Amino acid sequence: MPDVHVYAESEIPAKLAEYGLSAWYFEEGWIRRKYTTDGWPTTLMLVNAIGYLAEAAYHHPDLAVTWGKLWVKLKTHSAGGITDKDFALAKKIEEVVLWRPPAGGPLEGTPNKFVKGG
Repeated sequence: MPDVHVYAESEIPAKLAEYGLSAWYFEEGWIRRKYTTDGWPTTLMLVNAIGYLAEAAYHHPDLAVTWGKLWVKLKTHSAGGITDKDFALAKKIEEVVLWRPPAGGPLEGTPNKFVKGG
């Protein structure tokens, strides 16, 4: 991969902050995030949403799935570390899976707990 910057571990916290990824962290060579859901159907929808985004971005996270939790791990395998591609996909994942309809709009939103942000 020509001209791709691989971030040093010491640079990653500042990049996470720059992208607004406060719930993401660096561990063992990956940027990571755990999402909690209200149960198995929502977890599967979350997996599929992330799968769609990753495929569209031609970037493929590692996922660990249980009943009400999903762990996402990102790194750019071809570059051997964390690149802007990882931060950009993490940001898009956050935007999509934590989106909620605005109050009072035509989309009323689910009464379920759904995917939890924190």
